[in-house]
Amino acid sequence: MDNYHYKKSDLKHFGDITEYQKELGDKFFDWYGEVFKDSALTAKEKSLIALAVSHAVACPYCIEAYTVDSLEKGYTEEQMMEAVHVAGAIKGGATMVHGVQMMNKLKEVIM
Repeated sequence: MDNYHYKKSDLKHFGDITEYQKELGDKFFDWYGEVFKDSALTAKEKSLIALAVSHAVACPYCIEAYTVDSLEKGYTEEQMMEAVHVAGAIKGGATMVHGVQMMNKLKEVIM
């Protein structure tokens, strides 16, 4: 996947986001690093969560990074795909539950 907007080669330049705003970039990476350390959740668990969220937000860079990371941390292909299905179910459910807002508005307008 090396098209105009998402160049596979850009992933290795993630650290360069500090170039134009070093202070905030450094703060982001400090925070990001802390988030993925073992704490109430293990780094392994956080990797699988990140893989699922990556799919929900449709970030090709994150999908690539956390596919490799989850595999390296010992998850199976089946576990990883199940996490993707969880993300899809939540995203689909979130879309559908917003239908209640549409229904409420219809009732308001029609009545």
